[in-house]
Amino acid sequence: MRLASYNIRKARGLDRKRSPERILEIISKMGADVVVLQEADLRLGDRPTALPREMIEGETDYHVAPLAQNDVSLGWHGNAVLVKKGVEIVDVGHIDLPGLEPRGAVSVLLPDNTRVVGVHLGLLRPNRKRQLETIRSLLEDEHAARTVIAGDFNEWSTVHAHRPLAPHFQLVPPGNSFPANYPVAALDRIAHGPDLDLTGFGIEDGPESRAASDHLPIWAEFAPRQG
Repeated sequence: MRLASYNIRKARGLDRKRSPERILEIISKMGADVVVLQEADLRLGDRPTALPREMIEGETDYHVAPLAQNDVSLGWHGNAVLVKKGVEIVDVGHIDLPGLEPRGAVSVLLPDNTRVVGVHLGLLRPNRKRQLETIRSLLEDEHAARTVIAGDFNEWSTVHAHRPLAPHFQLVPPGNSFPANYPVAALDRIAHGPDLDLTGFGIEDGPESRAASDHLPIWAEFAPRQG
């Protein structure tokens, strides 16, 4: 399974152009089976999506995980998940997260019992710590060992990003992804449970990605652990 994570900044690029077409081209180029998005919805009113559903369904190989709680959003708290067409979604879930800002995580369960959790953590480190601890405590079930947590951790320190998840999850080091035009921080991260082997990882870095958002998309590939 190839998984990607991308904070799309509501499809507004560093060139100040709002272009869902450009975002979807970058997503399609990565060829991921599952794509976790942050800032997929606008912040005001009913939080309408920045990526039109009809454009996703009609112009890409993805369909939208049913996470939205209204007819205009793509996800929940800005977190959305796209899954390759033909891949069944067994179940979806929402996780309320503690903190001063309204934050939430989303989860999607796939047929092979792999679960993907999408996050966009808070701006304050104490809140981020509590949010990751909350997620970890809720994942102590039969799917925990085959869980991937991905998203914008908003954390500059690798130690503080991983400590609340240890020892249950291993952190993937894809590299610096922020800011997109001159990346110096690894704010975007992926962590995985012990029953998944990491087989590859990287950053989608190129002229289009450096202009399309203030974050670069990251990706990782996993295989079920044998034995």
